Amino acid sequence: MNNTNQVKREDYPIHDWYRFVLSFPPHLIKRYIEKFDITHDDVVLDPFCGTGTTNVECKKNGIASIGVEANHIAHFASTTKCNWSIDAKEMYDEALHISEQALSKIANNNLRTLAEEQNKLLITNSICEKPLSQVLELRDVIYSSNSIYENYYLLALAKHLACSYSNLKFGPEVCISKKRTLDADVVGIWMDQICKMKEDIEQCRNSADVPAQIICGDARNISKLNFRNKVNYVITSPPYPNEKDYSRTTRLESVVLGFISNNVDLRTMKKHFIRSNTRNVYKDDDDFHYIENVSSISNLSDTIEEKRISLNKTSGFEKLYSKVVKLYFGGMARHLIELKTHLANNAKLAYVVGDQASYFQTPIRTAELLAEIAESVGYTVEEIETFRERYATATGTWLNENVLILKYEGE
Repeated sequence: MNNTNQVKREDYPIHDWYRFVLSFPPHLIKRYIEKFDITHDDVVLDPFCGTGTTNVECKKNGIASIGVEANHIAHFASTTKCNWSIDAKEMYDEALHISEQALSKIANNNLRTLAEEQNKLLITNSICEKPLSQVLELRDVIYSSNSIYENYYLLALAKHLACSYSNLKFGPEVCISKKRTLDADVVGIWMDQICKMKEDIEQCRNSADVPAQIICGDARNISKLNFRNKVNYVITSPPYPNEKDYSRTTRLESVVLGFISNNVDLRTMKKHFIRSNTRNVYKDDDDFHYIENVSSISNLSDTIEEKRISLNKTSGFEKLYSKVVKLYFGGMARHLIELKTHLANNAKLAYVVGDQASYFQTPIRTAELLAEIAESVGYTVEEIETFRERYATATGTWLNENVLILKYEGE
């Protein structure tokens, strides 16, 4: 059984610049590059690229790629991670100067905090006063430097906001650790990360010119996005249908770095996500129309609603469980239909998706249901491979994470 936490950083430079352990593992990308026999003449797409795992791995292997991502901080991360055409030594030298300025300001200033509207967006107790104040000082020195390397400096800060300075703990859902980080060497840790980034860029300089186009957009509206080339292969891991609000995982760095400033910003961004949880359902959502003729989805939704009624569950979010299922699979159907615009003839696609039991412990066999949808909209299902298993403590069952392999022959 594979365990992404066992992957060593030195084996995968660049990946761990931001959220390495939360991505699907680079070795899985490499496996499908080899399985599909992808060459330097091909183009690989990840329509749910997150922090750029697929795109970085393709770039390292000399393969052009395209990524699409709706989460603003994740789009920023993947864009920065895929740009290696810089003077790494100069970046490091400028960072030393920034660190000196930041340390001076930290020593002389009072504690700083976020505006009230920004604070309301955060999970309570996400970060303690002292680390936050230092982060804000370092952030502002980075911005005021007007450096051409600003994005790298901010990405290094974003990574450690979550991993080293905060009280956040990541599991199936983000939560607050019982052990609080009351203080941290914010600037020192940041400089260590800049040093690692410098080393990684120097190691990968031979692949710097391999194109990686990263687009901020909605994968359900993918036909409207401007791709430079037709796509020969898709390797991706979309959100799973569960109660995990993916925007919460990146909320702290999104707010502190200014990618979202208020509830309007957050809502606007989330409206471009696949509807995979009840915190991301809106009155005008209508993706369920795309799967109205797929009886297995309708039956699953009805089963969840019947269970809700039998259990006398009446909360607002529980009433949305059956709707989320239809919206999720409808959104994926819409994505697959729109994707045809960009696919070359005989394109192959690999979707990494997990079985779920989030809604009243009702099994959702995600890969099997997506396979049925894909066939209904013109794809050929080649196989479903089990990537790994995980144990669901709530149900006492093993759930698969599968790779659904599709082929699109063209029209």
